[in-house]
Amino acid sequence: MSAVLPSSDPFASSSVSNPWRLSVAPMMDWTDRHCRYFHRLLSRHALLYTEMVTTGALIHGDVPRHLRFNTEEHPVALQLGGSEPADLAQCAKLGQDWGYDEININCGCPSERVQRGAFGACLMNEALLVADCVKAMVDAVDIPVTVKHRIGIDKEEGYGFVRDFVGTVADAGCTVFIAHARNAWLKGLSPKENREIPPLRYELVHQLKQDFPHLTIAINGGLTTSAQLAEQLEHVDGVMLGREAYHNPFWLAEWDATFFGAAPAELTRDSVELTMVEYMEREAAEHGTSWYSIARHMLGLRHGLPGARKWRQVWSDHRYKTLPARDVMAIARGTALAAA
Repeated sequence: MSAVLPSSDPFASSSVSNPWRLSVAPMMDWTDRHCRYFHRLLSRHALLYTEMVTTGALIHGDVPRHLRFNTEEHPVALQLGGSEPADLAQCAKLGQDWGYDEININCGCPSERVQRGAFGACLMNEALLVADCVKAMVDAVDIPVTVKHRIGIDKEEGYGFVRDFVGTVADAGCTVFIAHARNAWLKGLSPKENREIPPLRYELVHQLKQDFPHLTIAINGGLTTSAQLAEQLEHVDGVMLGREAYHNPFWLAEWDATFFGAAPAELTRDSVELTMVEYMEREAAEHGTSWYSIARHMLGLRHGLPGARKWRQVWSDHRYKTLPARDVMAIARGTALAAA
């Protein structure tokens, strides 16, 4: 097992006292280890999350395929999907053994596939079961166990629902909650629509922090600018970013200086692209990984710049898949320059 040894301090690789201050959300089909390596180039301190991994996939499937990650990714958290306390405890222990810094349980995904597995957002209707799951994981590992959840289910919009959920789960030993500030509608909306149609209600998450000042409360949903992040950090302990961090990744290069008090990063888009090409070359040599499966995560690197569309087209053109990544980079840069 090619795991990294866990540190006695699970967040020793981060120089910040609150690792949840800024994080990149777990996103299915997006935040794989190649994506996380790319994001870590841009921010040294932001907390990174895996895609959700189900307990069944770990207990009955290929553990190295699901849990292998690059040591450079720290701090990095493993998100689990499941609802059986014993299974979650077993998988949390696996995550710790593989070197993850945190275990997160998914209580926020509204997809029908996840509902059929009896986990995700539907677990918010079973706070006592979530508490049992959390206690089992807390007893099994020495690293933080956290919960990502919604503020309500379907048309239940009363604050008391999410307050009681958090209170019940906190009593089981969870001290960190990441709240997507929308309800999850379990019927009638796709996962994409569930990220857009239920209204954002940040005030409910702010109220959670007021009512549970001893807990770490982070907020997620609809935030796209540094000014918005700063405003939210006046009310809560952390902000989790999803789609905007993925589609406009160079934004992350501002985070360390703006939100963690670090020296400004001496990064350019060209330098990041070159480092990613070197990573692609290592991955090809060591694991036979095609650069094409890695490059998709950096297609937003030149977001908003002249020639960005042409640059993206080159890196996503399957006709170049047989070329070395370094040659593709040269073509992409030349095409972007000509189009600018």
